[in-house]
Amino acid sequence: MTLGRRERKRQQTADLLTEKAVELFEAHGYEAVTMEQIAAAADVAKGTLYNHFPVKEALLRHYFHQQIAAGAPKIGARLNRTPDVIERIRLVLRHAATWAERHRQYWPHYLHYRLSQSSRSPEERSGLEAVFTMLIGDAQRAGRLRDDRDTATLVHYFQYLYLAAITRWVAMPDTTLEDELMTMLDLFLTGAGKDAA
Repeated sequence: MTLGRRERKRQQTADLLTEKAVELFEAHGYEAVTMEQIAAAADVAKGTLYNHFPVKEALLRHYFHQQIAAGAPKIGARLNRTPDVIERIRLVLRHAATWAERHRQYWPHYLHYRLSQSSRSPEERSGLEAVFTMLIGDAQRAGRLRDDRDTATLVHYFQYLYLAAITRWVAMPDTTLEDELMTMLDLFLTGAGKDAA
């Protein structure tokens, strides 16, 4: 979809604000940076900043979603070279874990904000739901996942398991996200029943 001039300008401003915010977070730590400092660094009025992002966590959300979009072509190329449908899911989860580990300091703030949002508009979504829908649908069509449940139902459960794995990783500093996500995937694929082990 092609954006109009107003939407492009709004997107450019949001991207600039996010860029300046992340620079400040990296230099001074997330907690120490104020919204006023972000507005000053971007050379915009405080009202402009608050019009785009009501809280710092919204800037993190925008940054996270930017990074997902930026990484999509690279991960897409790797998926195209990976014929096994389950290995494709593992690949996406490992890619997500690698990126998240490099940004671990932001995740408690992002999760708190993300979990406090009761409803999200399409522009507030990361794009992962579409990726999970493609991967799980492909696995169903390949006969690797059950097809007596529709794809949307499986994706819904998978997303919450994904979020639960991230939440556990954030709460347990000695864990790695890749381990948590691989455990989650194993439970999703085989179940938690004793006979599934």
